[in-house]
Amino acid sequence: MFNAECHCGNLKLAASAPPASITRCNCSMCNRLGALWAYYDEENVKVTSGSKPGNTYAWGEKTITYHRCGECGCTTHYTTTDDDGRELISVNCRMAQLSDIANIPVREFDGLVTWKYLDE
Repeated sequence: MFNAECHCGNLKLAASAPPASITRCNCSMCNRLGALWAYYDEENVKVTSGSKPGNTYAWGEKTITYHRCGECGCTTHYTTTDDDGRELISVNCRMAQLSDIANIPVREFDGLVTWKYLDE
């Protein structure tokens, strides 16, 4: 199990397992968020909210929808559909406990220019 939640605890995410790696992307959105992403098939993550519903933001081609807490404003995850039609969810690992992500390798992704991992 891998858990994450926004600052106030209103939005909680529970993934089936910890990620094998975490991605840091340099695209215009991820750079501003400072996010570290863990990728899952949508059915492997349960998202629950407390009393205040979250809100969403999509820009450009609107292929990625960012979700944030309606109370504290933390971006907790994003949702998208891959080329095969699978629904995916990316959990912002900055919402997890530091001890839970301390030993997970971080991969650098160039989402700004090449759309490739820099370690490949």
